[in-house]
Amino acid sequence: MTTLPPFTIWQDEFTAIRRDLHQYPELGFNEHRTAEKIAQYLEQWQIPIHRGLGGTGVVGILKGEAGPGPAVGLRADIDALPMPEINEFPHKSQHEGLMHACGHDGHTAMLLAAARYLSEHRDFPGTVYVIFQPAEEGLAGAKEMIEDGLFELFPMDAIFGLHNWPGLPAGHFGLRTGAIMASSSTFTITIQGKGAHGAMPNLGADPVMAAVHIAQGLQSIISRNLDPLDHAVLSVTQIHAGSADNVIPDHAELRGTVRTFSYETLDLIEQRMQAICELNAQSLGCSARLDFQRRYPPTINHADPTAFCAELLQDWRGPENVTYPVTPSMGAEDFSFMLEKVPGCYLFLGNGDGDHRTQGHGLGPCTLHNGSYDFNDELIPIGATYWVKLATSWLRAHSTIDA
Repeated sequence: MTTLPPFTIWQDEFTAIRRDLHQYPELGFNEHRTAEKIAQYLEQWQIPIHRGLGGTGVVGILKGEAGPGPAVGLRADIDALPMPEINEFPHKSQHEGLMHACGHDGHTAMLLAAARYLSEHRDFPGTVYVIFQPAEEGLAGAKEMIEDGLFELFPMDAIFGLHNWPGLPAGHFGLRTGAIMASSSTFTITIQGKGAHGAMPNLGADPVMAAVHIAQGLQSIISRNLDPLDHAVLSVTQIHAGSADNVIPDHAELRGTVRTFSYETLDLIEQRMQAICELNAQSLGCSARLDFQRRYPPTINHADPTAFCAELLQDWRGPENVTYPVTPSMGAEDFSFMLEKVPGCYLFLGNGDGDHRTQGHGLGPCTLHNGSYDFNDELIPIGATYWVKLATSWLRAHSTIDA
């Protein structure tokens, strides 16, 4: 279960790097200081870089000295969230209303540490690309990097990602073949009715009542149209209508989210939503329009790379520190776009239950997207060691160079 020796020596240095990133969080596509810091570190360690993919993305190129071979990508996300931090420890956010509440500061620090090690120990064949990706939080920075030519400029045979996971014991890994995180879609339903006096509803067509019928009908999709062994979430999270107690408005709006683990289920839900919206509205003399936006696809791990990761982790950490298969999450992740293009695996690294937080943390739980969250710095040597072991082992296993 040991980590590579340099990471223990570098622990304080990379903890300081992580906490500096935490103090100065930046939103998606605006990670200018963060990207500049990443670039400076990579160049300091004699790692050639490419900047500007996806706007603020940074890619480091590490060529092995054991001859030509395949190429592997390691990805970390670098953006923060538009939310206030309620912690009061010294490294709390200095940007009001912004916070690294998802641990991307830690992901960045772990990959930087691995990059430094790989730069100093190039006894591997092929190439490792360290990918620092902007705008994971809802803005599809991975897609932007791909559209800017990520895989054309840097062809890869496999790509890997990870996310810290509160609730899993610190240093425990969880992974699975197939869908590990859900797709993310949003919807807006606009209902057009006919306004009237609240005391004379017979003179109008009530879009509020249509909204109620539609919201109830949508819940029947999960309970009556979906295979009971499948999993999906459909949540109506907003209903907007009306401006006065005695006025039936002429329009209403519903908004919400849909999460699935497959495209087939997503197709079914969208089709049923369309029918329920139209027919319920018509039955009350209204019309309805569904705007369904597919944001992120499901994050689907490929079988061979996932099995490779699982075997490596079980050998290194011991089977008791690896959950395979882990329960998937209904959260979403834009690494899914990368896995649609290149085989790979995305996994969870346990962040613990919050006991690692220093004095001054908020009273809330140490969960993702929470104002009391903080990344567990004890994971930096573990995550960095994983990246190094994975990249070098994968390259050697898939190299055509004779042993």
